[in-house]
Amino acid sequence: MSVGAPAQPGGRECPVDARGLTKRYGTFTAVAAVDLAIRPGEIVGLLGPNGAGKTTTLRMLCGLLVPSAGSAWVAGVDVIHDARRAKAQVGYLDEEPVVYPNLTGREFLDFVADLYGVPGGPARRERAQRLLRLFELEGKQDELIASYSHGMRQKIGLASLLVHAPRVLLLDEPTNGLDPRSARRVKDLLRELGTRGVTTVLSTHILEIAQALCDRVAIMDRGRIVALGTLEELRSGTDQAGASLEDLFLTLTGGPESRLLVDQLLGERPM
Repeated sequence: MSVGAPAQPGGRECPVDARGLTKRYGTFTAVAAVDLAIRPGEIVGLLGPNGAGKTTTLRMLCGLLVPSAGSAWVAGVDVIHDARRAKAQVGYLDEEPVVYPNLTGREFLDFVADLYGVPGGPARRERAQRLLRLFELEGKQDELIASYSHGMRQKIGLASLLVHAPRVLLLDEPTNGLDPRSARRVKDLLRELGTRGVTTVLSTHILEIAQALCDRVAIMDRGRIVALGTLEELRSGTDQAGASLEDLFLTLTGGPESRLLVDQLLGERPM
């Protein structure tokens, strides 16, 4: 394994700074030389087809996976060479949040707070209660997570990653399983956190969310970032004035032929 020597971080203006980030599994390259610099308070969407390398990229940025090459910094801390300190600055949500079914919602938040060394006392209890209220879990806080629905597990997962007030959020499909009301609340929350300087990188397959929420989007295909910018910058770069994010996504990832393929597979349309 060849991991690059520590590089200089992008500075305070780049709470997320990846350079040449690469992950190989044998002869297969899952992520290839990703460069990504994100400003304080910015929300950046990581988009791409299944298998494009989005989740692998997020897991390298939060220290769960060691890169095969390249460097990564979060909040000015080297993720590769100082993983413990870097993880203290990050809130990471997997597509399927890791929760403990034999704990209650309240106990789970306490457990996560202990893991991050959040001091006990009234301030910690009040923060946990505010998070439970925010995600509409107050009435379920003393019930075992085993009894929670998929959407409720997603909510307690989101609450748990905010309990230590991280400076960087790395979210893999954060609205997965949420009803429209809860999804809207998550979007409003991320916007508000952005105004307070919290930086967010989120992976999503719901392009409407990315278009409405993200300041910039990075489109990945076959392990590489093939486009990065605001919606207007992507339109300009592809010569498609007025195009939706969906149109741009399909153009950049080679997907516009899908309708023709569906027609071919179905054969003649019924009369």
